[in-house]
Amino acid sequence: MSAATTSAAGRLTDGELKAREKAARKAEKARQKRIAADEAAERRRSAKAGFANVNNPRRSTLLTVLCAVFAVYCLFPFVYLLINATKTQADFTSTFGLGFGKTFALFDNIATVFSYQDGIFARWLFNTILYVVVGAGGATLLAIMGGYALAKFRFPGRKAVFAVIIGAISVPGIALAVPQFLLFAKLGLTNTPWAMIIPSLVSTFGLYLMWIFSDQAVPTELLEAARVDGCGSLRIWARILMPISTPMIATTGVLTFVYSWNEYLIPLLLIRDESKYPVTLASTYFMETRSQTPEMVAQEYAALILMTIPSIIVYLISQKWLQSGITAGAVKS
Repeated sequence: MSAATTSAAGRLTDGELKAREKAARKAEKARQKRIAADEAAERRRSAKAGFANVNNPRRSTLLTVLCAVFAVYCLFPFVYLLINATKTQADFTSTFGLGFGKTFALFDNIATVFSYQDGIFARWLFNTILYVVVGAGGATLLAIMGGYALAKFRFPGRKAVFAVIIGAISVPGIALAVPQFLLFAKLGLTNTPWAMIIPSLVSTFGLYLMWIFSDQAVPTELLEAARVDGCGSLRIWARILMPISTPMIATTGVLTFVYSWNEYLIPLLLIRDESKYPVTLASTYFMETRSQTPEMVAQEYAALILMTIPSIIVYLISQKWLQSGITAGAVKS
């Protein structure tokens, strides 16, 4: 059977298939060029109009450089700590700060940190976990309940409460350090775990976040329907608000955790007993004893690395909820 007969029967010859494939590739290239030209034209229009389409973002060399510089600025201290935590004392004094030593001693340094002075660092770590779980957990719970009440209940003095919260956010923490010290000293709470837990229970920023989220992202009609079905305020909060608010709860929890974990000024003022120190005072303790134990410099860097790991782990675990929680409530439904 000839090629012409085959083509007439409805089948394509090899030559015809190749010709069609070539035409299809040519058409696809032309389509891609048109898309690129349209995107370039849209970027030019966006640049003139002062806005950009999020689905077709502009590339800014200046912004890329600034972001890279900011990333290096943020990561440099951690990289410096990590490199120096892997050195022995001999390598620490004989090598460049950003260069690795001849011996990888990170795990030996960590073991030395935990065995130093009968394991005092492990005690500090336990203290910090206690302060953070009770303080940050309580602050998150109070922020959830307070934000719901302020957003969905109308009562006298509501605007005054809002003004107080905004004012509390605006006041720097260091301005309250001395009054806080005098108050706790008067109550006899200095040098006790309560000196760390009670200040951590108050999170005005977390309360503000939960207030805004509950007001804008939780439909009032849904709560009214639940009340019609016989649900009380506590049941509505537990069964409706809590599941809806998961992203913002995670955001508030992470923020209060990081704040409580990194708290330095409060324990420095209110805690004198070394056995009640949090890990944030470990660096101060090591620096004060460095003249007695100069060989502990590398171990000090290892201790600082151990201090930063929990915050990184918490962020990585809650990253999905944190990213959605930051934008939750931005657009009112």
